[in-house]
Amino acid sequence: MPDFVRQRRGARADRTGRGAEAIARAALLAEGWQVLAERHRTPAGELDLIAEKDGLLAFIEVKARPSWREAAFALTPRQQARLMAAAEIWLASHPGHGRAGIRFDVMLVAADGSLRRIADALRES
Repeated sequence: MPDFVRQRRGARADRTGRGAEAIARAALLAEGWQVLAERHRTPAGELDLIAEKDGLLAFIEVKARPSWREAAFALTPRQQARLMAAAEIWLASHPGHGRAGIRFDVMLVAADGSLRRIADALRES
């Protein structure tokens, strides 16, 4: 694949991702969550959104896909491990957060902009 095609595809994916994250962020704020960080980079990877409400800390992965089905299966086991490692790094430098608990949510954004949230979607085994 030529570089310019790859770059164009990457730029389109970045715009789609940013748009989906904006939809997710707006939904979180409307529900009374405080967004602590967006696109937070760690050595283990990036955390899309980190939010807290009433002491409950949520690490939120946002997935934008043409359909709900594609979005629901977009988070691979490798990505799940990366998210958990990134969250551990964030927690080490922010020890006062998550007094009421910590969870990993996935927010799915379909092509029409509709949003579905899977609360507590990931668990360490």
